[in-house]
Amino acid sequence: MIQTQPRARALLPLLVFLALFIGTGTWLTLQGVEFAFYQLPAPVAALPAVMLALLMGREGFNKNLETFFKGVGESNIMAMCLIYLLAGAFATVAKATGGVDATVALGLSLIPGWCLLPGLFLISAFIATAMGTSMGTIGAVAPVALGVAQAAGIDPMLMAGTILSGAMFGDNLSIISDTTIAATRSQGCEMKDKFRENIKIAAPAAVLVILLYLVLGSTGEAPAPTAEADLLKVAPYLLILVLALSGMNVFMVLGLGILAAGGVGLLGSYSLGQFSKDIYQGFTSMQEIFLLSMLIGGLGALMERQGGLAWINERIAALIARFTRHHDGEQNEKAAELGIAGVVSLTNLCTANNTVAIIVASKVARDLADHHGVTPRRAASMLDIFSCVVQGLIPWGAQALLLGSIFALSPILVVSMSFYPMALALAAIVAVFLKHQMGAVAPAPHRS
Repeated sequence: MIQTQPRARALLPLLVFLALFIGTGTWLTLQGVEFAFYQLPAPVAALPAVMLALLMGREGFNKNLETFFKGVGESNIMAMCLIYLLAGAFATVAKATGGVDATVALGLSLIPGWCLLPGLFLISAFIATAMGTSMGTIGAVAPVALGVAQAAGIDPMLMAGTILSGAMFGDNLSIISDTTIAATRSQGCEMKDKFRENIKIAAPAAVLVILLYLVLGSTGEAPAPTAEADLLKVAPYLLILVLALSGMNVFMVLGLGILAAGGVGLLGSYSLGQFSKDIYQGFTSMQEIFLLSMLIGGLGALMERQGGLAWINERIAALIARFTRHHDGEQNEKAAELGIAGVVSLTNLCTANNTVAIIVASKVARDLADHHGVTPRRAASMLDIFSCVVQGLIPWGAQALLLGSIFALSPILVVSMSFYPMALALAAIVAVFLKHQMGAVAPAPHRS
């Protein structure tokens, strides 16, 4: 690996990308435009940054272009992009064949009146975990949840926060969510390993939130579901969860999931022609993140070659050394984990997109993990957790904006009741300190 001289100026293209993305969103927000931070597609905002990076450096445009292409075609980037396509296809086909409606109906048929808020949190969490998308979950569940809130006399603000909480739970934990794909592929770990690391932190946070919703919720009767609770239509979701956790290759998991969802539909009135169209529609639904991943991959390679990432790592290493001067390497590991959390959180605050934040912060996170003994699965877990924490708490995020529009509430009110991201952040920070507190009194495990 070529050693590069740390140079702060190599980060200028990234600053251009963030300035365009944030500046446009801020300006449109002041103009009263809805979903202001999503009016300028992120891949378009990345193009000027890429061009600037190609013109910078001492190796010339042609050599920079070669470096850019190598970054775009890097195996992890290509694998990530293909997984995005398959995940989009599965989510689209499963929804088109009635899987989402059947899951909501099944959940509502099982929820007693005294357990509406925890029940809807769990429905949202399951659907988001199975579909791999918080936005898709909110779009499917929120209208139903609004009707439940009105029928049962539950504060709509509390109900909106419940749905957002469940959606972010699943977005963070799902084997096929774009955040998981980006975090695991960029850090070099298996999805099932990241899931097992993640669930140790997410489960206590979820239990705490469920107990809170039991206290806050009011009794009532859920309205009758509008769709049939068909277990067969729910089966493809269960299939991919089981296969993924069993350790099967993710490409096979998603391929079998698409076939299973399509097969369930073909047993009814779903046609083979529509099946193929929905697969392609799922591909196109991932177009933006597909293109952005490639562009950021190439941009990251240029910034690494030109010394930008080395400069960031040097600054963070100095900060870690400052706070761990009198401690051992185990303490450095703790500081590195908090550094990963901080980098992705700040990036997410700027981009208002948790997947974009992971992609942008991934190289810095991997270098931190490598230099300070953080395992790949732990690094991937920290990246995903804190990106979802921030995404679930910013009122300018797409999730809060969509819920606000459905419930006719200010996004600020929606995120004020988003208790799960708050609990997840607390659980993650406690887990970091608890892990290393235990490490201080027990021999550290051998690292291969």
